[in-house]
Amino acid sequence: MTPLDWLLVAFCLAVTALHVGTTALTMYRCRQSEVPLPPPEGASAVSILRPLRGVDSYDELTLRSGFTLDYPNYELIFCCAEEADPAATLVRRLIAQNPTVTARLLIGDHVISANPKLNNLVKGWRAADSDWIIFADSNVLMPRDYVQRLLRGWRHDTGILCSPPIASRPDGFWAELECAFLNTYQARWQYAADSIGMGFAQGKTMLVRRRDLAQAGGIHALAEEIAEDAAATKLVRRIGLHARLVDAPFVQPLGRRTAKQVWDRQTRWARLRCISFPGYFAAEILTGCLPPLAAVAHVAGAVDMPAAALVAALAAVWFGSEAMLARAAGWHLSLASPLAWALRDALLPFAWAHAWLTDGYAWRGNEVRTVESGAQAH
Repeated sequence: MTPLDWLLVAFCLAVTALHVGTTALTMYRCRQSEVPLPPPEGASAVSILRPLRGVDSYDELTLRSGFTLDYPNYELIFCCAEEADPAATLVRRLIAQNPTVTARLLIGDHVISANPKLNNLVKGWRAADSDWIIFADSNVLMPRDYVQRLLRGWRHDTGILCSPPIASRPDGFWAELECAFLNTYQARWQYAADSIGMGFAQGKTMLVRRRDLAQAGGIHALAEEIAEDAAATKLVRRIGLHARLVDAPFVQPLGRRTAKQVWDRQTRWARLRCISFPGYFAAEILTGCLPPLAAVAHVAGAVDMPAAALVAALAAVWFGSEAMLARAAGWHLSLASPLAWALRDALLPFAWAHAWLTDGYAWRGNEVRTVESGAQAH
């Protein structure tokens, strides 16, 4: 074998060990718990802010879940930019059906950035009565012990506590592909990074203390980056605190997806990571299975070994570990999952290249352009 062959063997072993290691860390952090946490005595007041725009397949289910929390001292604040948005009609009905829950709907838009979601949340931040504030997207399905689980994950040096989205209830293969991206790929890497003290905020669910964010500049400081979670990560690090992830993250029901919806979402997130953390994002080109599979195929051909068998064995290790993770964490797993994982890894280099070569993305009907001098929403 040549020095190049040995280098490729070392690379293959290193990235496979990293893949299996991140899987093991995530399995430990995300293992299922069948016993919900009871409501605490002397519960601190909590304000839950939920931005609204349009209505997706499971929005009534996810928004209704906020009214059934087993927590004695919380308020729901729904934020909608436009009076005529169908999400506003849905929320008004839910508020009327649950008069015992403190909830209100705020209408209007306060433009402080190119981020439509952040602009929508400003009024909720100003209206919130609590020091503990949770930003939760409308498609997060909240378990009854949602607040308890977040508060339990808070540490003395935590500045923001988050949950990445875990996809559930897919309808069709393209939704299976979105599960493949969100669960055993993105969530796995996020939990692995968090487990070694390199946590990154995720905007799906974010718990903060008003006093900490006020110290860093208030909600307007989240406009320093095009993505509010990237800004939050940098802000809390700047004041000597950490971004952390909650154990056992919360799910997002998907329903049906189209190929374009999945591609748009993944390229949007890739573009935002590329802008906010270019050094880390550059390494993402090596995170899928294609580089090690190509390496083992090359070496097998050079030493006259059965390349197909070795590639199949390595793929079984990679995807088998993902299946073990999904099963241990209680995440979606089906017969279509291996095909979705394989297609995801085939698409990763294209999404990575797209992030470097484009200057914009789409978010719920808003076209956002990112350029060196700033960002513009259209």
